[in-house]
Formats: sequence, C-alpha cells, structure tokens
Amino acid sequence: MDITIKRIYEEVSPDDGYRVLVDRLWPRGVTKDRAHLNEWAKELAPSTQARIEFGHNPEHFEAFKHRYRAELDVNPDAQSLMRSVVANAKETGDTRITLLYAAKDEHCNHAMILCSYMAEHLPDLTRLVP
Repeated sequence: MDITIKRIYEEVSPDDGYRVLVDRLWPRGVTKDRAHLNEWAKELAPSTQARIEFGHNPEHFEAFKHRYRAELDVNPDAQSLMRSVVANAKETGDTRITLLYAAKDEHCNHAMILCSYMAEHLPDLTRLVP
C-alpha cells in the first residue's frame, strides 16, 4: 500500500484512495462535504506546543521534525491509530492512503514528517513523494 500527502485545498481525485486529515484543527473554508474524508486522525497531529514553536518557519523545521518524531515515538495511542488507519484503508479496498493537511508550505509541514514516519514504522506502506 502506498502513502502520500496532499493539501486539503487541492481537488479530490480517485487516485487519493483513503483520505485522512491529519491536522488537529479543521481547515478554514473547507466543508465536510468538500473534504471527502474517510477519517480525521487529529490525534496524529503534533502537540500544540510543538506547532506553536515551529510557527511554520522553515528555519525551525529540523528542530520541529525531531520533536514531532519524538512525540510519535512515545505515544502508544498514535502508534495504534497509525495501524488502525492502514487497517481501515485495507478494509475499503484502497491501495493508497493520502494524508491531508492545510499548511501552505508543501515542503515543511507535519504531514510530510508523518508520511515518512509511517512508511518507516509500518511494513505495509511505501512512501510516494508528492
């Protein structure tokens, strides 16, 4: 199964497969109908404190990446939820999971970190570079 990321503001595509919003807060201007979500896994988002410290500043991205990955490492609920997302996608017959995020920066965002993390820790996943 493949895993990739996409901004929630982009057009929905059948190629998206199983669509999972991974932001803690609902994205501005997006209705639930327009989102076409299979799941909202807000528990996989970074902590509020990590998000505030990062502030979407590319200069802080490396420190943010290490902090967020450390949060995922010690959070058993996050580990369980990641496995659940994969299982849910398999149940629907989808062969791709698309992690959705609202951040403007397509290269410095938590979804990119989470996508890599999941591909490294869950043997059923292969990361696709968007």
